[in-house]
Amino acid sequence: MMPPEQETYITNTNISTTNNPISSNRSENASVHAEPSDSRTNELKPSSDNDIPHQQHSTPARWNILRQSICPVTLKFEDVAYSINLTTTKSTGCFSSHEPKQTRPVLNGVTGIVRPGELLAMLGPSGSGKTTLLTALAGRLPGKFLGTITYNGQLFSRYMKRKIGFVTQDDVLYPHLTVLETLTYAALLRLPKGLSKEEKIEQAEVVIMELGLTRCRNSFIGGGALFRGISGGERKRVSIGQEMLVNPSLLLLDEPTSGLDSTTAQRIIATLQGLARGGRTVATTIHQPSSLLYRMFDKVVVLSEGYPIYSGQAGRVMEYFGSIGYVPGFSFMNPADFLLDLANGIASDIRLDDQLELHGKLDHHEDQTSTKQFLVLSYRKNICPALKAEIQQTNAGPSYAKAGTSLPRSSKNQWTTSWLEQFKVLLKRGLQERRHESYSGLRIFQVMSVSILSGLLWWHSDTSHIQDQVGLLFFFSIFWGFFPLFNAIFTFPLERPMLIKEQSSGMYRLSSYYFARIVGDLPMELVLPTIFVTVTYWMGGLKPSLITFLLTLLIVLFNVLVSQGIGLALGAILMDVKQATTLASVTMLVFLLAGGYYIQHIPSFIAWLKYISFSHYCYKLLVAVQYSASEVYVCGLGLHCRVLDFPAIKCLGLDNKWADVAALTVMLVGYRILAYVALKMGQPH
Repeated sequence: MMPPEQETYITNTNISTTNNPISSNRSENASVHAEPSDSRTNELKPSSDNDIPHQQHSTPARWNILRQSICPVTLKFEDVAYSINLTTTKSTGCFSSHEPKQTRPVLNGVTGIVRPGELLAMLGPSGSGKTTLLTALAGRLPGKFLGTITYNGQLFSRYMKRKIGFVTQDDVLYPHLTVLETLTYAALLRLPKGLSKEEKIEQAEVVIMELGLTRCRNSFIGGGALFRGISGGERKRVSIGQEMLVNPSLLLLDEPTSGLDSTTAQRIIATLQGLARGGRTVATTIHQPSSLLYRMFDKVVVLSEGYPIYSGQAGRVMEYFGSIGYVPGFSFMNPADFLLDLANGIASDIRLDDQLELHGKLDHHEDQTSTKQFLVLSYRKNICPALKAEIQQTNAGPSYAKAGTSLPRSSKNQWTTSWLEQFKVLLKRGLQERRHESYSGLRIFQVMSVSILSGLLWWHSDTSHIQDQVGLLFFFSIFWGFFPLFNAIFTFPLERPMLIKEQSSGMYRLSSYYFARIVGDLPMELVLPTIFVTVTYWMGGLKPSLITFLLTLLIVLFNVLVSQGIGLALGAILMDVKQATTLASVTMLVFLLAGGYYIQHIPSFIAWLKYISFSHYCYKLLVAVQYSASEVYVCGLGLHCRVLDFPAIKCLGLDNKWADVAALTVMLVGYRILAYVALKMGQPH
């Protein structure tokens, strides 16, 4: 007799299966798989009821949210084929010519079906197309592919994208957030708006408990050799936890056990098996599993150079290959090792009589090629027809047509949270992640040392040294043009992997991310120049007027924002730090020379450069607010001249200050719009 809570859980699972449009012939299987066996999924359960004190009334809901798929999905892929273009270059002396585009097949006629409650493993040597197939199943493969991939009988849709959890081989995580913070922010962004903030945070806590991350919940993720964090297995479970927060109907993972020891790998696969038993469809690529891991798989797809050689039940693979003359060289061989050998064309101690009759004596390479060809032909003859018949039978089932209505394409499901909520969460997450670099000791030292040094160099200068004071004002414009620009260049190229990952899963709008990133940078971008100007202005002996000081500070801050916009635009357009830095250096050099300080009489055919230089407008405004029309300086023995008649100032043309402000405003807005458009065009669709 089963425990009461288990009875309740299985009953709830059956009810959910009935309500959700899944074929009736799978309802029994879903209920059978609803509760994983204790021997393999003990780590997925809390150690005792005492772990969740005073919340016994909410336990069934918790279990259902995490354990049970809300909308089970049957995944089918039929005759999937995909090729990439290759361009070869021929060098002939000093010239090179491009041959016509050639294509190389990556996938060729892959077919399979995975139902809720099943764990599918994709096996094959490196370069066999496993990751490409998984990416195609997730709807993230660039370009077009041949064949059909359906989810409950429907093609990929925006709604389905939010029902798919996709875990890449490389764990893309913020290094300076803790495990709890990482999962909490993911919960706040990805869980539906119907849940309160407290309920979303509780979901993150439950996922941490379910995935065995309680011990490291307050540890930093870490990254690289200089900032150590949690272990590789824990990082992988955090990545899985991010996808599990939305209770995906289809969970896809790329090499979840790469680089992990056998014990950690076993725990992760056991976790995936437990998630599948909750009614989810789980598919993963795996390179070389142990025999213990192989026993946990329900189905396997074996690829060899993009061609399938087996697709079906994992427990019947040895029986199939034995029936076509391929048996292991010794007893108790790991089936995964045997399959990988076959995928590489290596078949020792097997009967090759049929092949030898056709091909005669073969060398080693030809023998491997012949083996692969024979396996592909056997697959097409023995397995493929039965697979396609199963897929067609499933399509024709009376209850499956009903299942096709389970994936609505309503626009109201486009985003799970509002724009404002996304903005607030992304802003808080960005500030928390970048706090280590925003006010790092090195950056503060850099700004403070330059400000004090420049203050000492211009110590208490006055209008009798008008050229020196003008030089200090020009230094304000160029230093706070270079510094923010080169900091902003790194923004989007460094965050590109995270942005692609989160945009591909439909976590938030690009606009909410962009504005949160811009606003989050303001404290760092504005505080340091404020300190710099405050120190240098009064040490440098500029006009001792509070109004003039405040106007000077506002102009410098305006210049900082324009410079930052150029850096953001260059980084978003090129998405390469090295190229963007090179282009920014050339651009700033042009703006520096055309700023109006070094060259007072620019030739007319190139004078237009100063009108696109933000340093020129900033320099003009700084000089304009510093000196009034009635101010004079000593220009000779007993002679006083108007400051505005000084040659270096007179050539600037300070008559129309508002035109300069308008030009900077246009640049401020225009560069940021350009950065957003470039970012939008570069995102996956």
